[in-house]
Amino acid sequence: MALPHIKTARTQLTILPPERADLMLDYHQRNRLHLAPWEPRRDPDFYTLGCWFTRLRESYGQFFAGQAVNLVALDASGARVIATCNFTNIVQGMFQACHLGYSIDEAYQGQGLMQEVVQGGIDYLFAELGLHRIMANHMPANLRSAALLARLGFEREGYARDYLMINGQWEDHVLTSLLNPAWAPR
Repeated sequence: MALPHIKTARTQLTILPPERADLMLDYHQRNRLHLAPWEPRRDPDFYTLGCWFTRLRESYGQFFAGQAVNLVALDASGARVIATCNFTNIVQGMFQACHLGYSIDEAYQGQGLMQEVVQGGIDYLFAELGLHRIMANHMPANLRSAALLARLGFEREGYARDYLMINGQWEDHVLTSLLNPAWAPR
């Protein structure tokens, strides 16, 4: 399977090779405080080039094993990561589903860019992998994520107490999903 290279109106979506670990390190260093309330507590090693080299190498392996599609959105020049869009826990067979996670550079919030990026990823997952369901969960206080998922057509399916350990404490999450309207057996 070929690596995805998806063009959106303002970005390029792809899976970064390990040799571009510097781009991911830069993204996370620039957005360390911005992302902290919505992510697991990070060890200092997370903010090192070695960590990102290893993570990107693992991302490649997960893609070719059919387990995950960890996309990054690069700016128009291809020189800077401005968002991430990860489809993980991909299961084929009778489930044909995955989980969605995403983040955006603080400087690009409020411009409709995250919707553009996630929609590009969804279109790829539904068309290329033939998945039936994409699940996305958000903390109740994350109103931006709630609004984004609603605009993308995700529907609320439930509420999970103490669902994920975020920034050092258990957090409740709203459970949503999006079904592939064009799904057909392959």
